[in-house]
Amino acid sequence: MKQAVLSFLRGGGSALPGYRLALGVTLLWTGVFIVLPLCALIIRPWQDGVGAMVAATHDTRMFAALWTSFSSAFLAALLNVPLGLLLAGALVRGDLPGRKIADALIDLPLALPTAVSGITLATLYGPQGWLGAPLAKLGLVLAYSRTGIVLALMFVGLPFVVRTVEPVLKNLPRDMEEAAVLLGARPWQVVTRVVIAPLLPALVTGFGLAFARGVGEYGSVIFIAGNQPFKSEIAPLLIVVRLQEFDYAGATAIALILLLTSLLALVLVSLVRRRLSVWGEQR
Repeated sequence: MKQAVLSFLRGGGSALPGYRLALGVTLLWTGVFIVLPLCALIIRPWQDGVGAMVAATHDTRMFAALWTSFSSAFLAALLNVPLGLLLAGALVRGDLPGRKIADALIDLPLALPTAVSGITLATLYGPQGWLGAPLAKLGLVLAYSRTGIVLALMFVGLPFVVRTVEPVLKNLPRDMEEAAVLLGARPWQVVTRVVIAPLLPALVTGFGLAFARGVGEYGSVIFIAGNQPFKSEIAPLLIVVRLQEFDYAGATAIALILLLTSLLALVLVSLVRRRLSVWGEQR
């Protein structure tokens, strides 16, 4: 028995020493910190019975908050795709001064605490902000509206698109572009068929990651959203409101919907990415 345990810990016939031990620790860590909380979130809404779950989902305020979160996250991720592509192209192909500083600033939204990002955006785009005040004179109100939510989600989700596209663009051979030009391709044909076409799987992946992050974003949004029910209230904020009201069934029901939506988005993105990869290979 002792020899069997030692053989398992050492990896048995594996070429890597300690492979099974490392595998066991990894599976244990994944189960305790990822799988177990997700299972608890899936099971918890049904503990009070199906009736309580159904009653919790019959809430017009909840549907309004979910629609605000989903639509804002989708629009922000969609706008981040061309912006992230341009930034990735500038970082990879451009030779601009301060490129390394700009490269480091791309990851700043991921490093900053979300509350700091939210306060900064609210201060910048608020009615008295550096950008909010002149825009308000033009009739453009960005803060405390859905537009402010989209801006905050674009700020948070942009690094996902840039960092997903950047390595693919860096490994894209420029010989293909030169060959296309020599064969008589126009500039827009070179961009769309030679450059963007191989980047489609990466763009779809970046879009999916930005959308999934935006659906559950809280700290960077609440300071600029206005948080008006049925207008600019996001679903994560409504979860906090339901917890403060001791409505645990309602809070977990919203959380479950957000979880399933994010998982579904990632699964669809994976399927689309595979199809685009196969299509690219066939071309």
